[in-house]
Amino acid sequence: MFQSFDTVNDKTRGPARLAALRGELASRGLDGFLVPREDAHQGEYVPASECRLEWLTGFSGSAGVAAVVGEAAAVFVDGRYTIQVREQVDLSVFKYRHLHEQPLTSWLAEVLKPGMKVGYDAMLHPVSQVRKLKSVCDEAGAELVAVESNLVDSVWDDRPEPPLGAVHLHPLEFAGEEAITKIARIGKIIGEKKAEAAVLTQPDSIAWLFNIRGSDVMHTPLPLAFAIVPAEGKPTLFIDGRKLASEVREALSALAYIKEPSDLMATLTILGKDKKSVLLDCSLAGQALHDAIVGAGGTVVEGAEPVLLPKAIKNAAEIEGARNAHIRDGAAYARFLAWFDNAAPSGDLTEVSVVEKLEEFRRDTGMLKDISFDSISGVGPHGAICHYRVSYESDLPIKPNTLYLIDSGAQYEDGTTDITRTLAVGEPTQQQRRNFTLVLKSHIALATARFPVGTCGAQLDTLARIELWKAGLDFDHGTGHGVGSYLGVHEGPARIAKNNNQVKLEPGMILSNEPGYYKDGEYGIRIENLELVTPATEIDGGERPMLGFQSLTLAPIDLRLVDTSLLTGVELEWLNTYHKRVFDSLAPLVDDDTKSWLKQATRTV
Repeated sequence: MFQSFDTVNDKTRGPARLAALRGELASRGLDGFLVPREDAHQGEYVPASECRLEWLTGFSGSAGVAAVVGEAAAVFVDGRYTIQVREQVDLSVFKYRHLHEQPLTSWLAEVLKPGMKVGYDAMLHPVSQVRKLKSVCDEAGAELVAVESNLVDSVWDDRPEPPLGAVHLHPLEFAGEEAITKIARIGKIIGEKKAEAAVLTQPDSIAWLFNIRGSDVMHTPLPLAFAIVPAEGKPTLFIDGRKLASEVREALSALAYIKEPSDLMATLTILGKDKKSVLLDCSLAGQALHDAIVGAGGTVVEGAEPVLLPKAIKNAAEIEGARNAHIRDGAAYARFLAWFDNAAPSGDLTEVSVVEKLEEFRRDTGMLKDISFDSISGVGPHGAICHYRVSYESDLPIKPNTLYLIDSGAQYEDGTTDITRTLAVGEPTQQQRRNFTLVLKSHIALATARFPVGTCGAQLDTLARIELWKAGLDFDHGTGHGVGSYLGVHEGPARIAKNNNQVKLEPGMILSNEPGYYKDGEYGIRIENLELVTPATEIDGGERPMLGFQSLTLAPIDLRLVDTSLLTGVELEWLNTYHKRVFDSLAPLVDDDTKSWLKQATRTV
C-alpha cells in the first residue's frame, strides 16, 4: 500500500523533546535554535531521517518552522495548516503563529535580547532566508550562529537511517530528450548567466537533467543528490554510490563524474580556490554552500537554478505521456466514482476505506508506480481542512447527507496526475449547491482564460476568485501549482497564486486549476483539474499572440451539486463540452456498468 495512514502524533512527547533540545542548547552555549521542516534540498517531501520539525513538535504538514529561544518556543505554519497544527501540536509547549501574518522574523524581533546566540543548520536554511534572519539578529544585538551539527539530530535517539532508494534510468520515449543534450543546453544557460558552473540542489532538477528516477522520498521518484554543472565540460553528480546498480553507474559515468555527497563541500572549496564564478539559487541553496565557495575565494552569481524553467516546459514526448496518463487515470477514476456512488449511501464507507479502494482501481491499470501524494480524504468537517491527512485514529464514516472531498493523484512512468472532486452523499443543501457552483464558476473562469504571451500566474489568480469575492468568500491556498513529468506533483517555478510570482506562463507548462471554499467545521469544496498551457486560437482582428489552457484531467464534476441557474450560457457550454469529452475519452476503456454510470454523470444540463 502506498497511502500512509499514520496514527495521530502523541502530543505528550512534546515537552520531553523540547527539554532535551534545551539541554543540548545549554551544552553548546546557545540560547536558541531554528528547526525548519525542509531538508538540505528544500523539497516538499523529505525522508523520515530529515523530519526534524515533526519529531520535535508533532506537526506533519509540508511547510513550517519551529523556533526555540530562551523560554519561548513557537511553531509557524501557513493558512493551509491552521487547523492541523492545533490538532497535532501541544500548544501549551509551542505557541502557534501564522507563517505569513506573524512571521518568524517578527517573532524573533520580539523575543531576542542583546548577547543571545541563535543556532541554525546552514545546510537547511537558504541564503536568502539567512540574510533576513541575520538582519533581525543584528538589530536585536544577537548573533546568528551556524552549528557544526544539527542539535535535533544530537537528541533524536531513534532517528532513521538516510534512504538508499535504487536509481533507475528514465526511458527516452518518456523523457523526450537525451541527457547529454540537456546537459549541453543547461551549460549554455549557465554561460549566459556569466557563470563558469552552477550548483544544483533540487533532486527533481537532477533527475530531469540526467534522465534518472529514484525512490528516496515518498510518492515522488527522486534520488536525493547534488550536482555541479559547468558551463562547458562534464558535470559532477554527488550521490550515494550504493543507490547505483552497475548498469546505471555505467550510463551515468558516461555523462558525469560520480562522487559521494560527502565530497560536495570539498569540491565547492576547490572551485572557490580556483576563483570560479558559481551560479547559485539563493532561494533554494543552503547557506553552507554559499560559504564554502565565497570562503575559499570564489564568486557566487545569484540566479534561478538553471534547470527549473526548462524542466517545467514539457516537450512533445512529455506532453503525449501526460495525455496518456490522464486518460488511463481517468478510466480508473470513473470506475472509482461509479463504485462510490453505489456504495456510499449505505453509510459503511470511511475516509480510509475510500482511499484504499481508489488506489486499488489505479493499481488495476497495471502501470501505477505510486500515488503522487497522500490522498486528502475528508468528509464533512474534515473536508474543511484543505490539506487534511487522514489517519486510522481520525478516520470518519461517510454518512448520508454530507459532502465528501477527495484530492488524489498517481505516478505513472509517462506522467503525473492530481485531481480533486467534491461529491454529494445524499441530498446536498441549497447553501452547499450555491457554494459549489461558485467554485465551479471560478474553475471555469480560469479554464477558459485567454491571456497574452508574457502573462504570469499572479495576473490570472483573480479570475479564479472573483465569483467567490462577489459573495464575500475566498480560499487560503494557491489556485494553481506546476506539475512534473513523472516527478513532483508540485513543481516550480510558475504558479497561479496571490503572491507576486513573475514567472511567465509558457506553452508546455502543466499547472493545476483548483479554487475552493471551506466552511470551518462543516464541509469543504474543491474542484481541481490539471491544465496544459497551449497557444490560443487566433481571433479575427486580434493583434497579439495569446495563450490558453487545455484540461488534461478527465473526470465528471458532480452535477447534483451544480445550481445551473447560477451559470451563464458560456459556463453551461463549457461544462457540457467538458463532460462530452470525458465520456468520449473514457467510455471505450471502462466496463459496461461504469459506462452506464458515466453516461448519466456526464449528461447534458
